[in-house]
This record gives sequence, C-alpha cells and structure tokens, in this order.
Amino acid sequence: MERKKFLLTTVAAVPALLTGQNVQAQKTNRTNKGFVVKASESRFNEKTLLGGKSPNDIKVSQQDTNGDLTVFEYTGNAKGGPPLHIHPHQDEIFFIVQGDYLFQVGDDKHTLKAGDTIFLPRAVPHAFAQLSDNGKMFFLFQPSGKMEDYFRALGNLTAQPTPEQGAKIFADHDMKVVGPPLQF
Repeated sequence: MERKKFLLTTVAAVPALLTGQNVQAQKTNRTNKGFVVKASESRFNEKTLLGGKSPNDIKVSQQDTNGDLTVFEYTGNAKGGPPLHIHPHQDEIFFIVQGDYLFQVGDDKHTLKAGDTIFLPRAVPHAFAQLSDNGKMFFLFQPSGKMEDYFRALGNLTAQPTPEQGAKIFADHDMKVVGPPLQF
C-alpha cells in the first residue's frame, strides 16, 4: 500500500517538476553579456519619435531581460503628457534628468525636477505632464509587457490620434485610459 501511494505521488508530481524546469529554462533566455548604449542612441539603433519630435530610446530591452524589465530614455521637446491611465501588470519608475514634471499617482500630485525619482505601482491610475519646454527622464517598466511595441506604435503615427484612437492603442498594449491628461 505504501508503495502504491509513493508511485501515485511521484506520478502526480512529474508535471509540476517539468513545469518548474520549463520556467527555469525560460529564465536563462537572457543576455549573458553586459552592453553599453551611448547617449542619444537606442539599444538596437531604432529611433522612436513621440509626437514627431521627442525621442524615446530603448536603453535596456525586454529581449535582454526575458521580459522582466525595459528601460527608456525620453527627451521631451514639448509640454504635456499622456492621459490618466492604468497599467494592470507593470510597475513604473521615473528618474528626472532635466526639466520640471507634474505627476499624478492615484489622487496625489507631485512636482518633480532634476534628480527626483517617482515610483508608480501597477493598477494605480497615473499620468504625468512635462511642465518645462524641454525635459529628459529615464523610465522603466517591470515587467516589460507590451510597452516597447506601444511606443513603436506611437512613433509610427503620422497625426495626433483622436481620444478614441488613443484609447484603442492603450488597450491594444494592455493599458486602460481612465481620464484626461493633466491640466497645468
């Protein structure tokens, strides 16, 4: 009887063990070498211009981290920002290099300047607005999700999208628009 329990338990555990091995194998599908991405360059030499004038360069790609992390460098050449929105699956961190920004996280608003960092937890409505004529920030998503493709889609636009078109682009990349851009 004990032998039968042992065999049944072993057979039942095999799928779990195999699943664990697959997860481990996926985790090793990452770059195993360091790399440098120079200022004003993108990881794979692609250029993404938001609004036709503000570079948003990938510095660390989801391809490097097996989807665990993506890091961008944004150089803002226009005031304003995205509508209030939610990322249900990603945390975000912004580090301000240059300029002044207004962030809303939930009901709280914060003014940030060079050297400041803000954390935006997943599933919390947030937005930001660049207040100065020029600005620069690094920001990251953890995990990456569909954010690289989202910014590529924005960079491919030839005209300002309508609010409905913008909301669809957000939804296509696992985000939800929940309010207008910040007024400043």
